[in-house]
Formats: sequence, C-alpha cells, structure tokens
Amino acid sequence: MKPIADDKAYNEAAEAAIARVLVAEREAGKAIEQARLEVDRIVEGARIGARALDERTERRIRAVVDAFERDLAERLAEIEAAAEQAARPQPFSDDDMAALQRAVRALAAELIAAPP
Repeated sequence: MKPIADDKAYNEAAEAAIARVLVAEREAGKAIEQARLEVDRIVEGARIGARALDERTERRIRAVVDAFERDLAERLAEIEAAAEQAARPQPFSDDDMAALQRAVRALAAELIAAPP
C-alpha cells in the first residue's frame, strides 16, 4: 500500500494541473472571444469599404453614362439640324447665279462652236 503522503501529493499535483488547465481554458476562451470580436470588426470594416467602393463605382459609372447620353443627344441634335437644313431648298446667291450664267454661256458657246 502507498503512503497517504504520496496520495496527498499526487492529488495536490493533479488538482494543480486541473487548475492550470482550467485557467488555460478560460484564457483560451477569452482569446477566442477576442479573436471573434476582431474578425467581426474586420468583416464590418470590409463591408463598409466594399459598400463605399460600390457607391463610388456606381457614381462614376452614372457620370460616364450621363456624359455619354448628353454627348449623344448633342450630336443627334446637330445631325437633325443639318438634315433639316439640307432638306430645305437653298436659294442661289447673286454670285451663284452669275457663276451659273457664265457656265451656261461658256457651254453654249462651246456647243455652237463645236463641229457637227
């Protein structure tokens, strides 16, 4: 049979070891909780950053689309105005009429002078 002192020392050592394990377990639990809080903080920061980036990107895309639509509307208006101008009859100016009369006279003189 073992002496009681040995059993007592064994029990005290076991209790001390159990106490150390329990302390380590509590510390590990606290560390895990701190890590969870840190992860939550990081995730929330990432969400906020992603949301801000999404909003900036959306604003930039909208600005580009708006600029494109304005430019397109201006160009279409210019094309429509040019088409409308081209569809209207254009009266000859005095200079145009004089140039046309000179060209007709020159052609007539050339045709008259040309041998048959």
